[in-house]
Amino acid sequence: MNRALPFVFLLALSAPAFGQTVNAPGAKQLSDDLSRYVGKQALDKGVLKVSVEGDAYKIAFDFKALAGALPEQKLLKFDFAPLALLVKPRSDGSWDVSMDFSQDASFEFNGPEGLQSTQFSIKDGKGAGVYDPNLAAFTSATSSMAGMTMASKDAKQHMNVTSGAGTATVAATKSATGGVDFTTSQKVANFVEAINFDDPESGLKFPVTVKSPELSVEAAGKGVRTKPLLDLLAFAVANEDEATLKANQAQLKSLMLAALPVWERIDGTYGFKDFTVESPVGNFGAAQLGVAFGSDGVAQSGTITYGIKASGLTVPHQLLPSWSVALLPTDIDLNFGGANIDLDTMAKKAIEAFDLNQNPPLSADFGDKLKADFMAKNPKVVIGHSTVKNGDMEIALEGEMTIPGEMANAKPDANLTVDVAGFDKIVSSLQEAAKAEPEIGQYVPVALMAKGFAKTLPDGRLEWVVYTKSDGSVTVNGVMLKPADPAVDDSVNEDDSGEGAEPDQTTP
Repeated sequence: MNRALPFVFLLALSAPAFGQTVNAPGAKQLSDDLSRYVGKQALDKGVLKVSVEGDAYKIAFDFKALAGALPEQKLLKFDFAPLALLVKPRSDGSWDVSMDFSQDASFEFNGPEGLQSTQFSIKDGKGAGVYDPNLAAFTSATSSMAGMTMASKDAKQHMNVTSGAGTATVAATKSATGGVDFTTSQKVANFVEAINFDDPESGLKFPVTVKSPELSVEAAGKGVRTKPLLDLLAFAVANEDEATLKANQAQLKSLMLAALPVWERIDGTYGFKDFTVESPVGNFGAAQLGVAFGSDGVAQSGTITYGIKASGLTVPHQLLPSWSVALLPTDIDLNFGGANIDLDTMAKKAIEAFDLNQNPPLSADFGDKLKADFMAKNPKVVIGHSTVKNGDMEIALEGEMTIPGEMANAKPDANLTVDVAGFDKIVSSLQEAAKAEPEIGQYVPVALMAKGFAKTLPDGRLEWVVYTKSDGSVTVNGVMLKPADPAVDDSVNEDDSGEGAEPDQTTP
């Protein structure tokens, strides 16, 4: 939260500075600019305040004033120190920005599980950067902290999070295709999260501690439509009244279209070194653990990707049968996602069709029509090249499945390629396991039958290429395992209930 708020403050810097003199009229102008995005009430009630401090403007945010202004006050305790930025105009129209986001805060409120409380502390938190109002983004910025702690608890769960020193950087440039291209990087040392589940009703007590000496986050984006998104925010603030919003919905639609595709592409990764999970049943761990994600924006043929990568995996052996230890993976690299995702058509049709003067704003059958249009583009589920391996074996797979449209009885087209190194090791492990657990023996003939369908590659690996088609047929390495389904005659007359009509008994 403390890192997101400065971005809101910087909305006030939407007008180029050009080295203007820092004075009281300038502070008034900044207040007016800021009110466009946060509303005049935030300034009138003291939630936000702009003042002159030396050769810079101070933009202060008072959390307590915000809490007091919220309706239906449920907070029992609220203690937050104000947060402030210093902003100084530069000769090129951008702004120098600095802040101290050190914080010691706490609050309590009545939640769904009863009384809930949170305390957190950020030590020596500092940030600085250059903000370009023409891009509505930092062209460069850095931040750091000496450490962080957070504790929260309710009736059934206690959580404590601590971390050591952390750093972050951000950079942005104007995109060649419109919007902003950005990169960001963050590292935090000595991350520890301890969660203690203690449910008096069920008697469940289960403490879990997650540790990593280094947590890192990397992200990059292309064509992020920062300025149109700010215009949408300004419109929302200016049209809080329902009647005004309805009257100005044509402008709203125009602004929404201008913000598309929101971004062209965003990719990011989370990574942990020497990741450990301590639990009552033993410790789980990985020398390296990472999660990757990526998404196109609102596009006609967009893609989404996810990935999980881990090396040096360990699990408590006492939880597993002894024979399975030899089959446990030590490294995984899983990649999956989607393709042919048409969000552009959906978004534009929805923007064109909605009418705030109607209830509901979209017709009852609009969702069904939109779904049919989406499915008509044949979106795909994609398995990128993925591997699961240990010292004796490796399983690799990749493929895709095309989701069928709205046609009755439609089946997906799919293909999957599976390569296995060390297949004989897998079979021998199953055979050895069957000596102690005879029920395991039933899998041995299945494995041997699968080997019979395999193609042996030059490096000795076994490969299966599986195709399933919309006609229901299945082939493995070119061998038909299942023929096409019998053709279904869809021309049978049906009555209104969907059931077959009785034959006409009328004599001609």
